[in-house]
Formats: sequence, C-alpha cells, structure tokens
Amino acid sequence: MRNYSAVCRSAVCVIIVLALIQGTGCGKKTPLDLPEKPGQALAAPENVKADITGTRMILTWTHEPDPKNAVLSPRYFEVSMAVPEDCEGCPFVFMTVGQAAMPRMVFEMPLPDTTRPRYFRVQAVGDNDIRSAYSSTVVVEKK
Repeated sequence: MRNYSAVCRSAVCVIIVLALIQGTGCGKKTPLDLPEKPGQALAAPENVKADITGTRMILTWTHEPDPKNAVLSPRYFEVSMAVPEDCEGCPFVFMTVGQAAMPRMVFEMPLPDTTRPRYFRVQAVGDNDIRSAYSSTVVVEKK
C-alpha cells in the first residue's frame, strides 16, 4: 500500500507541475510595444498637388509639424507611385519613384505617353528611418 500511495502522490505532483508550466505559455503573444514619448513623430505631408507641363509632372506639397503630436522634422520626403493594372479589381502597388530633400517640397518627373492614370503619395522620413503617415493620394491623368 505504501508504494501505491507514493506513486499516486508523485503522479499528482508531476501533473500539477506540468499544468503550471503549460499554463504560463497560454495567451496571445504580441510584439513588445516600445514606450513612445508624446509628440515624437512626423506629421504627414499635406496639400499634395500635381501639375502637368508638357511631358513633365511636378508634384508639390506642404509640411507643418504638429506642436502637440508630431514635433520632429523630416530629413527628406519619399514619393511613391502606383499604376493600375490592366485587370479589373487588381490591387495598386505603390513603388518609390524618388526623394526630395528638405526644405524642398517639390518632385519632378517625366510622364510616359499613355492615357493610364498614375497615383502619387508622399511620406516624410526623419532620423532613424522614422516615417510619417502617407499623404492623401493624388491622381494624375495625361490628357
């Protein structure tokens, strides 16, 4: 009888230890959220406009830091473009087409001879590759 009760106690102890080990691994795992200082962000570019002159497109925008939420200054602006695919319902894929260094807020590029629209957006990039939200998207169509 003594061996049977010792075996039972040992088995119960093993089950409890396994349950404790298994219980600590439960739950949803997420990446760590680094602490963020208020205002340590970049404001998104605003008022994006496109002008077509001949075969060239000139993109302009403004950028104002937000003293409460986004006080950092950008080093440069990244311009992305998407061209819709021929298939209906295919997603747009934005690709970086150039950069504009601060304080210049102008980007110029040639437009190919096509009637397909082009979609542009701008993003501010600061030190340590901190990025703002994207600007609103501008549609450029050659007429």
